[in-house]
Amino acid sequence: MDRLTVNSPAKLNLVLDVLSKRLDGYHELRTIFERISLADQITLTCNKSKKITIRCLHPHVPKGPGNLVYKAAMLLAEDFSIFDGLDINIIKNIPVAAGLAGGSSNAAAVLSGLNQLWQIGLKPAQLVNYAARLGSDVAFFLYDTPYALGTGRGEIIKPLKTRAKLWHVLVTPRVKMFTPEVFARLKLNLTNKKDNVNILLPFLRKGDMLRLAGALSNDLEPAILSLRPDFIYIKKKLLDAGALGVCFSGSGPSVFALAESQKHAFGIRAQFDKRYTQVFVISTL
Repeated sequence: MDRLTVNSPAKLNLVLDVLSKRLDGYHELRTIFERISLADQITLTCNKSKKITIRCLHPHVPKGPGNLVYKAAMLLAEDFSIFDGLDINIIKNIPVAAGLAGGSSNAAAVLSGLNQLWQIGLKPAQLVNYAARLGSDVAFFLYDTPYALGTGRGEIIKPLKTRAKLWHVLVTPRVKMFTPEVFARLKLNLTNKKDNVNILLPFLRKGDMLRLAGALSNDLEPAILSLRPDFIYIKKKLLDAGALGVCFSGSGPSVFALAESQKHAFGIRAQFDKRYTQVFVISTL
């Protein structure tokens, strides 16, 4: 085998609790990840150039060492003495720097794909260790699960047993938001801190859409809105269009709405402000 194509899905955070600042400079998190149907496609092709090259038509995707897929490939190549070249072609459907972990998902897809293509033979737990070295969200995408609890920096993953399939309308303004900038605006208030994960989980397991909608939460929302107060308009318009509940994903700027069904989601999208061009109907994957 000298070529492999893999899908690389995005994620939403149904809950994102920021618990404390860690000694390593990161924050201690507790989150519920949802894997969604919006996905990139990555093709890995071996060559004899002894170089790793990245091809992507999206103008904001790094084409060199700044891309996590490059770092993922280099980690495996160096650790397993692989000297062949590699072409990484990314068809980008996930918006960049949007709170959807597209770059992290791409890195996980490359780790998993190269494990097959280069016949390295790493076990799942070993791949997860590589993921933790690359970034906080990478590990989630190595688990074949639609939902998971993430703790630590987000790299400690516990798959959740639920068959709930959710439908959403996802709106991503054409504005890049960078995680460090958002966290720099965060004002931690640990007084009477709610355990939003355990509030939401029973509703997710039962498929109780109304209570699930009311339990969506993201501690980074005030920090996101401090940078872009106008984004509150997106939440209002989605609610006015009939969404059950609305929340930011990750560090933004993506906003997602919970719908009752696929038909309901398309109805919300049809009513949404036409000025926004990145509006997707998506579901749990």
